[in-house]
Parts: sequence; C-alpha cells; structure tokens
Amino acid sequence: MKRIYLYLIVALFITSSCNKQDFLNRYPLDAIADANYWKTSSDLELYVNQYYVKFPNLYELTSSTGLGIYGVDNNSDIMVPAMFDKTLGGTNTSPASGGGWDWADIRSTNIFLANYKSCTSPIADYNTFVGEAMFFKAFFYFNLMRKFGDLPWYSTPLETNSPNLYDPRLPRNVVADSIISLLDNAASRLKEKGKETSFRVYKELALLLKARVALYEGTWEKYHTGTPFGVTGSDPNKYLQLASSAAESVMGTSKFKLYTTGKTNLDYINLFNSNDYSAVSEIMLWAKYDIKLGMGHSAFLKSYNGRGTGLSKSILESYLCSDGLPASMSPLYKGDATYLTATQNRDSRLTQTLYMPGDPVRVLNGIVLATFLYPEIDNAASGGLNTTGYEIEKGHRPVKYSSADFFDSDQATILFRYAEVLLIFAEAKAELGTISQGDLDKSINLLRARVGMPNMVLGDINAWSNTKEFPSLSNIINEVRRERKIELAVEGYRQDDLFRWRANSLITGVKPLGAKFVQASYPTMVIGKNVYVNGDGYIEPYQKSLPAGWGFKPDRDYLSAIPTNELTLNTKLKQNPGW
Repeated sequence: MKRIYLYLIVALFITSSCNKQDFLNRYPLDAIADANYWKTSSDLELYVNQYYVKFPNLYELTSSTGLGIYGVDNNSDIMVPAMFDKTLGGTNTSPASGGGWDWADIRSTNIFLANYKSCTSPIADYNTFVGEAMFFKAFFYFNLMRKFGDLPWYSTPLETNSPNLYDPRLPRNVVADSIISLLDNAASRLKEKGKETSFRVYKELALLLKARVALYEGTWEKYHTGTPFGVTGSDPNKYLQLASSAAESVMGTSKFKLYTTGKTNLDYINLFNSNDYSAVSEIMLWAKYDIKLGMGHSAFLKSYNGRGTGLSKSILESYLCSDGLPASMSPLYKGDATYLTATQNRDSRLTQTLYMPGDPVRVLNGIVLATFLYPEIDNAASGGLNTTGYEIEKGHRPVKYSSADFFDSDQATILFRYAEVLLIFAEAKAELGTISQGDLDKSINLLRARVGMPNMVLGDINAWSNTKEFPSLSNIINEVRRERKIELAVEGYRQDDLFRWRANSLITGVKPLGAKFVQASYPTMVIGKNVYVNGDGYIEPYQKSLPAGWGFKPDRDYLSAIPTNELTLNTKLKQNPGW
C-alpha cells in the first residue's frame, strides 16, 4: 500500500510548501500549536490539503482487491458481488462502537474555522481556503447525514470537557439546512471555474454538492413521509427547488459540457478510461496518477476476470432499445437467451458498460495480449470470477500487467462530473411537476445524444406504464430515474437513490439475478455445484446464501445504528428506528 500515492494531493503539498519556511519543519497537522500556526495563507492552504484524500472514491483505490469507484455499487441492485451486501441482506447488527459514528473530520474542519481569522495575510490570499474548509465540512456532514439521519451540529472544535459533547441530535432537515448554508458560504468564497488552482475545489463544485444535498433531502422527505424516517414539518419542494436552481446555475455558466467526439459507440466508455482529464470539461474534479513517479494503483488489476461481481438482470432491463422504446415494446429486441442477443440493438451505454467479445483486456506497450471472449462465471465461490454472466468493462481500462508489480495502473479517478448536474436538474424538475420539453432537451437529451439515442419526448412516454420500476409514480419520474440508473451505473450512486426514494419493493425479498445460463458455453460447469440458476434458467448467485432473497428491513435499514457505547455516553442521543 505504501506505493499508492495521489498525484492530486502530492501536487497540492508541493505547491503549498514552496515558500521560505521549509516544509519539513512544519508542525504536524494533528498537533498544531495554535500560537505558532495560522499566520500565513500558506499555513491555511497546507491545513486544508489534508481533506483532498477524503473523497470516498479515492479511498476505494487503496484496496489491492477493489475496483475503485466502479465497485461501490456492489451495495445496490445493479451489481451482484460474490459476498452479498449486509445492508441489503438485512444482516447488519448494532455495533458496540465505531460503525461510522466518527467526528474526527468535523472537528478538524472546525479547528480551521475557529482559527483562520488569525491569519495576517490579506484576506484575498486565503479566502478561497476558507471556502474549501467549509466545502469539506459540508461534505463530511452530508456523509454522516446519509448514514445516520438526525445529527448533533457542532460549530466549534470540541474538547474532552466540552458540554456540547452531550448535545442531542437535531432533525435531519435542520442539519440539511446547515449543510446548504455552509455550501452557500463556501461558494461565495471559492474561485470560479477557470480561475481556480488545478485539482482544487471551486465555486461551481460547491453548487453541485449543494444540488446533490438538496435533491437527497427533498426526495427523502417526500417519499419517507408517514414512516419512522419521515421529517416533522417537512417541506420537500423547498429542497427540490434549491436542487433545481443550484444545478441550473452550474448549467448556465457554459463552462461545462459533456465529452463527445461524435463516436456514439465509443465516447461513453472512453470517458471512463483515461489517465488525463485536463481537457475534458465534463470532469469537474479528478485525481491523477503517474507510474513513472511511483504513483500508481492496482484498482483495475485483472479486472477482466470479473473481480467477484457482475451486472444484474435488473439493470440490463433498464436499457432501452436503439429506437428509443423499452425492450417490451420494441421490435428490435432480440430477447435475452444469450449474451449477444441481450445486448443487441440496445442503448449503446449497455455495450459500453459491459465487456463485449473482442474487447481488449490485457495490453502491454500498445500490444493487445488478450481479448474478451465470454464471462468467466463462478457464483458458488467468493473468488474473483464473474457472478452473473454480465461482465463490467466501464472504467476497466486495459493496463500493463506484471505479476511482480501490482501497482501498474495510472487510470485517473473521476470525482465529480457534469452529467450528474444534468440528472439532478431533470429529476428535481420532474419531482416538482414542472419539467418541460425544454428542460429535457438541455439535460437528459444531451446525455442521449452522446450515445446516439433518440430524444426523450414527454408525450411519447405516456404509453410506457408497463415498464415502470415504480408503478405508483408518473411516467416522467420513472423515465428520469431510469436514465439516472444507466448513465451513472457502477459509479456508486445507486444505494443512495434507492434509500432516498424508499424503494423497498426493489430490495426487500428480491432475488438478484444475472443472465440466462447457457450450458453449451460452459460445458464443465455443473448447475447446483458451481453455478445456481432459478426455475426460468437465470443465474441466481444467492440461491444458497439468501434463499428468500434480500432481507432488507424497510422499518430499520434505511439508516445505520448508532453505536451502543455512544448511547451510553450521551443519554440525549436516541437510537434510529428499528435498532
């Protein structure tokens, strides 16, 4: 692990250390002597640099067996890992300690915000670093809110004798308001895109995070009304309007656009298979690696064998046919009897997300050493093979392979991309009931155009009631959600979406499935021994481990349990529902 470095953060530290004071003589960030620190803008810059390695998708890359950001959706219904997700499986237990109830990052940002005014440099020199600290505090609080809901709000750094240690939890909408206020303040201090230092957060990024938070809270309040997870005095439309406005503000800058070269069958997958996004305005923030400098990672090593996961039948069914119609209505649909028929004549995001026969899987010095033939299936073991018969290629750029050196990939990590802004805008408008054809044309239809799909037309989807994943909701809400599902597939958004939409029908008692098992393609495999199938012939990875399907408990599992030791230490804390 010692060889895993982030170009992003290394560059930031190099930049901040280029001053008269030797970088090596700096005080440790976890033991800063207040009397000797906080004097210059360089001090503030160095302090906030520590937060850039806190993005969860960067964290994923530190695992030599992980898939980076492209493995996060193993906790959802669109991927089926060999070892089922405990939350979806309903097997989580209340922890005695830990469990994510960690306030170190909040305290760290509060230390900055309590001390930055001691800086003697002109405010113009350090104001952006204050904005960065506010951005990251909002980011950390949002992560806690997603996991636990109601939270205490801390505005100052706590000590062991601070009375605020025993504060009660505030309602989640009060927390959401405070997060949004922080992001507004951050945006007012941060530089605009084009004026910022490379690899640092900026104004429009704060607006994207604001839109993300507001959409999350707005839809959570709307769909959890009347449940134990509902909010007293909720006002979902307030947040949905904030989400729409924040997203539209980013869209209105004209500084960002979707990556496209006109190659509709390649542009989508190429977007996720790059080592440099300097010239790609769709990628709003990213991390760079450089093997020559010893800054590589192993996240995609041997990804061609499936890495113990696979795409689900559920998401395969969500891709339209190339004529813009659902598979159940299109004459172009060839059925799902084989890998090839299931992917033929579909929205090309499908074939740009899955490995297809002939795709290169191992490349050395530009020479293709191996190509993809078919998924290597084994869902009866917890090893590294494919689990569903649908193998994921998105983000799996063929890399130099060496058995002696696992850290051989310099594929860049996408942290935020503009497509999310467009999807937030469209969803907020659909939830508000105000979406127009013009709104679709400047959001969803731009995503469709990149892959050569027909436009979404409001009037045309009225006959699609038999394709709804959410039958009680309007066709337009269903369609916007479907577009979000496939555009952001395997990027780590899906569990949040399922939870904020209260989608128990998709994750309670459901048996996740894969492709139709074709015995002729796997002559040595034995059904019931190293592959399991259901009565209709579809691969069923959890037939033995979860015979009744996912055991997700809708009266409990939408939020995590607060550790029992915290409830003992602070009796004002109340446990989440169902735990």
